[in-house]
Amino acid sequence: MEPVPSPDPASAPDPLAVLTMAVRSFAEEREWQPFHTPKNLAMALAGEVGELLAELQWLTPEQSAAVMADELAGARIRAEIGDVTIYLVRLAEVLGIDLVDAALEKLAGSARRYPVGRSRGSAAKAPQ
Repeated sequence: MEPVPSPDPASAPDPLAVLTMAVRSFAEEREWQPFHTPKNLAMALAGEVGELLAELQWLTPEQSAAVMADELAGARIRAEIGDVTIYLVRLAEVLGIDLVDAALEKLAGSARRYPVGRSRGSAAKAPQ
């Protein structure tokens, strides 16, 4: 029997594109497009981030770092991060923003504002 060739990484589907299509299809099947305005999606995103924060709110730093070791708490965190991701992906699509490009641009700007030599080990805000 011949070995199965490894898939070419360049031909593998983009997971973010797959997720974007799935979220779009989910909304279209339910005819939710009229409700998915940027304002409504941003508000829903903020609400879901609030629910994520509520899961971590009263934990010590050590407890929050280990939260995924707790089966029930970990499942709730995972679900809330899923909700946050779905709303963020949908908002970006509705606004025509490429999430990866936006994040890379922001990261490049942050690298300029927070050079390694001045920022290593410091939580200080960058000067304006």
